[in-house]
Amino acid sequence: MTKPQHFTFVLVEEFSHLAFSCAVEPLRIANLLSGEALYRWSFASEDGQSATCSNGSVTLVHHGLDTLPKCDRLFILSGINMRTHLTTPLLAMLRREARHGTPIGALCSGAWILAEDGFLNGMTAAIHWEFHDSFMERFPEVNLVRNVFVADERHLTASGGTATADLMLHLIERDHGADLSMAVADQMVYSAAREATAAQRVSLQSRNGIRNIHLTRAIQRMRETIEEPLSPAQIAAEIGISTRQLERLFGKFLNTSPKKYFMELRLDRARHLLIQTEASVIEIALACGFESSGHFSRVYRAAYGIAPMQQHGRLS
Repeated sequence: MTKPQHFTFVLVEEFSHLAFSCAVEPLRIANLLSGEALYRWSFASEDGQSATCSNGSVTLVHHGLDTLPKCDRLFILSGINMRTHLTTPLLAMLRREARHGTPIGALCSGAWILAEDGFLNGMTAAIHWEFHDSFMERFPEVNLVRNVFVADERHLTASGGTATADLMLHLIERDHGADLSMAVADQMVYSAAREATAAQRVSLQSRNGIRNIHLTRAIQRMRETIEEPLSPAQIAAEIGISTRQLERLFGKFLNTSPKKYFMELRLDRARHLLIQTEASVIEIALACGFESSGHFSRVYRAAYGIAPMQQHGRLS
């Protein structure tokens, strides 16, 4: 019999229930299919009694933060509003476990908590795509990637949702072989298990049925130059087509113009920063390519019906 690996999941208030299930169920199924106790797990929360996830469900836990058992892996699992629940006892626990040599990872938005305490400095990490803009602004010293998970660093990170299942299947394969990992995926009716390097979001081509390389390259350049926006003519020249051709492509495939599409990208980035960070309106305006807060405010209000200052910290 193989000695069971013990995973501890620290549940932060408003954690993702989807990521939680995708973390625990592959381990349970691995035990079931192998006929052995390959894995065991414990849950912990700050009050040592329960944790409430973002959909309102309450999960009973086994431990408080000061009574954690010795384990083979510890994962921080959080969800929305993780900054609100980033407490002194939580950070103290992480430092203590790190001193004891416990391997620490993060699921969903948990990478934010690790980054806040400096654990991810100089490392590659993954976090749910919705937090990318604010994470990059807050933690420039972390190499954030859009991968579903990162498993080749000291601190494992998964971007949440079903990406958590991808990470667990990866660990099962690493520990007990590909046959068991595939059998677990089959039992989950999960036929699309992804490698770490898979992108989190559905590609532009898949989402819109686009197969035009010029259009995808143009949009990529827009995403790369939000802080210092290029004109449609500059983008067209860079990708080797005329401005008129660029206009035609955006009209045919996206029913919009390059200028309007680029503005929507910049405003979407601004909205994420307003909701998720404490940066000032002028800082966000400059980060999204606006030369003044006045111009930014007018364009933002026209798009969303609310002033940037009113949007700060609001979820909708």
